[in-house]
Amino acid sequence: MSEENNSAEVDIHPESEECPAEDSFGFGDDLELNQFDGLPFSSRYYKLLKNRKTLPVWKVRHEFEDALVNNQLLVVSGTAKTGRSTQIPQWCAEFCLSAQYQNGRVVCTQTSRQQAVDLALHVADEMDVNIGHEVGYTIPQETCCSSDTVLRYCTDDMLLREMMSDPFLEHYGVVLIDQAHERTVSTDILLGLLKDILLQRPELRVVVLAVPPMTDELLNHYGSIPLISVQVSSPAEVVHSNSSSKDYFYSALRLVLELHRTKEGGDVVVFLASDDEVHCAHAILQREGTRLGAELGQMVPVVLCPIQGRLLPDPTEQPGLSRRVFLSTHRGEDMWLATESINFVINTGVQKKMVYNPRIRAHSEVLTPISQCQADVRKQLSGPTGKCFCLYPEDSKLSAKNPPQILESNITPTVLFLKRMEIAGLGQCDFIDRPDPEGLMQALEELDYLAALDDDGNLSEMGIIMSEIPLEPQMAKALLASCEFDCVSEMLTIAAMLSAPSCFLKPSAGMSHEAVQCQRKFQHPEGDHFTLVNIYNAFKQSQREQYFSAKKWCQDYFLDHSALKTAEAIRSELTDTLNRIELPISEPSFGTKTNTHNIKRALLAGFFMQIARDVDGSGNYFIVTHKHMATVHPLSCYGAQSHKLGLPEWVVFHEYTLSENNCMRTVSEISPQVFIQMAPVYFFYNLPPSESKDILQDMLDLDGSSKCKDETQKASTMSSSADDSCAVATQTYDRCVIQ
Repeated sequence: MSEENNSAEVDIHPESEECPAEDSFGFGDDLELNQFDGLPFSSRYYKLLKNRKTLPVWKVRHEFEDALVNNQLLVVSGTAKTGRSTQIPQWCAEFCLSAQYQNGRVVCTQTSRQQAVDLALHVADEMDVNIGHEVGYTIPQETCCSSDTVLRYCTDDMLLREMMSDPFLEHYGVVLIDQAHERTVSTDILLGLLKDILLQRPELRVVVLAVPPMTDELLNHYGSIPLISVQVSSPAEVVHSNSSSKDYFYSALRLVLELHRTKEGGDVVVFLASDDEVHCAHAILQREGTRLGAELGQMVPVVLCPIQGRLLPDPTEQPGLSRRVFLSTHRGEDMWLATESINFVINTGVQKKMVYNPRIRAHSEVLTPISQCQADVRKQLSGPTGKCFCLYPEDSKLSAKNPPQILESNITPTVLFLKRMEIAGLGQCDFIDRPDPEGLMQALEELDYLAALDDDGNLSEMGIIMSEIPLEPQMAKALLASCEFDCVSEMLTIAAMLSAPSCFLKPSAGMSHEAVQCQRKFQHPEGDHFTLVNIYNAFKQSQREQYFSAKKWCQDYFLDHSALKTAEAIRSELTDTLNRIELPISEPSFGTKTNTHNIKRALLAGFFMQIARDVDGSGNYFIVTHKHMATVHPLSCYGAQSHKLGLPEWVVFHEYTLSENNCMRTVSEISPQVFIQMAPVYFFYNLPPSESKDILQDMLDLDGSSKCKDETQKASTMSSSADDSCAVATQTYDRCVIQ
């Protein structure tokens, strides 16, 4: 190691003399020792430093450093490939180091967990320090940090959760909000809360990284603050199509094949509308690639999803490939660290998004054009020598900015968080775009039904505990109810499996029947929630059998190993949370009749708003809360085995999506009597009139009448008055509320 460093001193001595002059924070003139860990720099550091200085963001380094010293809040405008997400956090770390971290350290938020990990690894390499020490990351279910960490990348939702214990972010001297233009719910809340925190902490610095036209909106929102623009010279050549966007999918694939036949070098990125289209395109290109002549070289399609490992594989990891075709959606357009190999971008111009409808508590999948902001980001990916093919006319009217997700999402978890932060009227959070009033009222109503609010509209004791659990409020309530019903172990598994990505793999062509047969072995007659427990328990069993590979086991049963590992991590985190707040965890007893009954009671404690009844015995389900008709998803155990098991009359479901078939996902059979027992009475009486409600009302009346009669007989024996008997009947109704 010493010989390597000595040679570095000779070879790049001019480079090492150049840097101190650029350093405005006064660290001294000796760059031989790393200011963050005190160790000599490696030769790789200087090699990377030379590359870093070619990034467009280095042209504004002095301007940025001056603005950071003299302003609490500033905005940096720059697209992908400018170096904004890697260099600016390092300069902020140097700023905090110059003050001996008296005001705290640096945190940089990302909208994607994989981007947070990739950036931390990349920046640790550039800073010549060890990942997990001076540079680290925090994402859901995984933390790679230490007491030495001076720069931490994290997802925006994790920083929000951290604010529950550190509301003024006193651990940090600089907070960077990256990818603000993506307008995620968590990022928007952070932008609103930080405006107030800056008033409480004059020493805090906030840096917002975004692309135009979001930067203009930020300036309007925050007032007179510095704007630093990072310009990218020589944008890529853009070619627009005049054809209709309706056939964008096959047009994109045909264009890929045409580009490959030209033998022009470089990889290709294709932006499609949805994950389903990405996987379909992957299968088609794989098949077509085998038919191409050997003289054209190999064409390898690569699926890029934020939840799947590294976003952009290193070309050296797959030597000998002629061309890679990266297939992505809108979630991957601003998530590229190294794109030098990409020469072509194919932009279909459309995206499929899930938009929440608060009136019926359901999501609907809609196909919409991308924004001009997204289009501009995609154009930069191919570099100055590449081409960007836009499969839509040049005069298409695209919206200037990305729509804020807070206007398209279920904001019940957001309201629960803000209530926990004692922002009762939501007035203290200065939103760039305030939540829709209808969605806000629905969220407050749902929290009230879940007993998370008291009579004054503040968080109840139940609501405070729910806010501690990193789950959707309904699932958090179900998990808490399981503590009462002695089925915590099973509910932890259900919550983890439903929070993780789907564990079911899509089989390749010709393997569908075999996949169904394999997965059917796990199906449980009581429903899909119980099937998930079967799958998880079998997965854990495969891990315990050392002679049997868990990955191989997952492949044999067409299950996603990474999704099951994620579920395992989520379950562990939830278990730690319950232990921390000292809630009891019962021993597993899955499979017993009592346990089955208790699981259903716990589920209904949280999901009583999501029940449906089969009105004709053929699978046409009437959703009681909003009178829509739905069917069971084909992958449900009832969808696959309805001819054997018969369809249940009453079900509870986890998710309902407005689509061609209006499908319910993750469905289990319930008893209407148990629903009556678990649902709050005021929720029941607010249900819209229907035949299903009448059936439930008759059961409720019969149950109340029977109990009233029993109490009347008791009262008669004890010479009590008839008024006492009626009072008992009233108490019977009040017991429906889970507190």
